[in-house]
Order: sequence, then structure tokens, then C-alpha cells
Amino acid sequence: MRFARLGDPGAEIPVVDDEGSTFDLRPLTADIDADFLAADPATEVRRALHDRILDPVSAGMRFGPPIARPGKIVCIGLNYRDHAEETGASIPSEPIVFLKDPSTIVGPFDDVRIPRRSTKTDWEVELGVVIGRTARYLDSVEAAAEAISGYVLSHDVSEREFQLERGGQWDKGKSCETFNPLGPYLVPAREMPDPQSLAMRLDVNGIRRQDGTTADMIFPVVEIVRYLSQFMVLHPGDLINTGTPAGVALGDPAATYLRPGDVVDLEIEHLGSARQRCVAA
Repeated sequence: MRFARLGDPGAEIPVVDDEGSTFDLRPLTADIDADFLAADPATEVRRALHDRILDPVSAGMRFGPPIARPGKIVCIGLNYRDHAEETGASIPSEPIVFLKDPSTIVGPFDDVRIPRRSTKTDWEVELGVVIGRTARYLDSVEAAAEAISGYVLSHDVSEREFQLERGGQWDKGKSCETFNPLGPYLVPAREMPDPQSLAMRLDVNGIRRQDGTTADMIFPVVEIVRYLSQFMVLHPGDLINTGTPAGVALGDPAATYLRPGDVVDLEIEHLGSARQRCVAA
């Protein structure tokens, strides 16, 4: 079972995909939003599927992001040892935290707009974690696990000049329009195999650029959630991008950064695949 949102931008409907069939969730919720995620949706939806109260949805609709716009996107930098090494950075002793504008979220097959005057727009495949209950000052990783609603495929697009050379403020390079394609699916935590053992990959124009596994995270998912709750309140629907493995353009002097016309394909095991075409802003 996995959740999605289908339809035109701004008019998506919530659906559930179960064993290859797609059903309309509107008898249960208007959207895959904070209220829905906080109400143990997997149990409720499983019951509705069993009772056959959900209508089927026809194929062919656009995939929107699988969650409604979150209150915040929290990102973890340099969370893979090989990525830190390729960029010449030290291995962090604590998670590196920055925020990303929630309006950057778009659908998994929507275009990515290369910003005006950009010369270093980069790719980053990441495991996204969606919060399902309010979390503050969590005292254990077990409590952190209970705060997780589900997992998504996230693309943390980054403009490296804006991020690193224009005042040293990471948010500028992360918050450009369309810089967080998300989905296609939100997989509930209880339906997900071990989140620390997922293959992840990213291709640019058919060439493999990233080929990693979440097993290589420096700080695992539950520790990230526990850690963040010491510094901020996490709310249902919030998204956490947990870092990217090696293979970004920033770490390869011979690599060409993204340009209009480029196509990025990315995938994380059990979470589906996505494709974005780059266009000029």
C-alpha cells in the first residue's frame, strides 16, 4: 500500500495504490495533509480497502507530490561519508542542518527550472522522511521511529554557486523554484522494509551518476529525527531530506552541471522512480 496525489497542479486528489490498483481516498480525506498523516492513515485506509468503500481511479493522470505542501522542509547535509569525501568536506560529528522553502516541492515528473544566471545546478537523490506526529525533545530513537509517517523519493536540486559562493548561505542554493521534485509515492512506515538498506540511483541523460545505498548514512533516519527534535518542533506533514550519496557534479571536476534539455532519472528501492526534464526559468 502506498499513497499518491493525482491530477493537475493545485487540483490533485489523494489516492492509494494497493497491489497495482488505484483507489480514490476522498471518502476518507480531502488531501494527504497533516491531519490525515497524524491519524494513523495506514490502519484507516487498510480498513476502507477491506470494506470496499473506495472507488477505483482511472490511469493516466499526472502524479503530483505525494504530500500536500509541508510546513517545513528540513535537510541534512553531508550525511554520506563518500559524498563528504568527494566534496573535500570533513566528516560531520553532528548532523548538518538547513531549511528549504516548502514551495520548491513539485511532482516527480514535473520540469525542473534552471534559475536565471545559474551555472552550477546540481542533482541529489535523497530518501525523504515524512513526519506523522508532533515531535519535540524526543528522548530515544524508538520514540523517533514512532513519529515517522512514511518515506518518499526526494530530489534535492541544488545551485552550488548560490549555495557556496554567494555569501555562504546554503538556503539560497536550495530554495529556487521547482528544486524539490517529490514522489511518486509516500510509503507508510509500517509498509516499508528497513529504511537503512535501500538502493538509490540517479542518471543524467542516461548516464549513471549516483549509485548508493541508505546503509551508508552517517546518521541514520531515527537518529536524525531524534536529533532535530532537540532544536525544533517537528509537525505532521513536515519533510526531512536525509542526504545524498557520492556522484554529484560538485564532487567531479569533469562533470557538467544541469542545463536546459537535460533529463534526470532517479529511483529508490520500494519508493518508485521519477523523471524530470530541465528547462530554462
